[in-house]
Amino acid sequence: MRTLVIETATQSCSVALIANGRVIAARHDVVGRGHAERLVPMIAELPEGGRAARILVDVGPGSFTGVRVGIAAARGLKLGWGASVGGFSSLALVAAAALRDRPLPTEVAFVAAVLEAGHGEVFLQRFDAALSPLDDVRSMPPAEAAALIGDAPAVGNGVHRLEDLVADRRQALPDAADLLLLPPALADLPPRPLYGRAPDAKLPQ
Repeated sequence: MRTLVIETATQSCSVALIANGRVIAARHDVVGRGHAERLVPMIAELPEGGRAARILVDVGPGSFTGVRVGIAAARGLKLGWGASVGGFSSLALVAAAALRDRPLPTEVAFVAAVLEAGHGEVFLQRFDAALSPLDDVRSMPPAEAAALIGDAPAVGNGVHRLEDLVADRRQALPDAADLLLLPPALADLPPRPLYGRAPDAKLPQ
């Protein structure tokens, strides 16, 4: 069964087509705010237009607009293809790639995934060496995040906000092609936005 992976939660936009436990094609661009314009053409560039029986989409946290673009595309393709849709977290994907590239030494308990949250805050979630989440997704000021991270490594596009606060910082963006690094439980989230905090705009009461 083929799986189409869609990732639009940060300034990157990426897609991957997976079959038989391997990535058979992938695209990854840093587009800033251009997800809506770039995503569908990227999918169309995949073999057979990316058609798959299963779709996995990044549900966040990250850019509100980017998350909504990815989920809307997944829902539209679900209707057109009769596919099933599931979700995964941008934080888990970043942590999985970090653990692949640099496994934790035995004396380090976790890796911290840190993504931009806007308003000067960061999204934070910590994962142990087996990629089990140690806490829920939270949005917080960098100083609070740094206190929770301590001497552990921090990875993601929000680590620049931890300068002078956390020593081990690695800049990274999520990539759809890393989906196979996630354990099944982290690649089967409900396909609805995981915002991590309340949206900036509020509906009138």
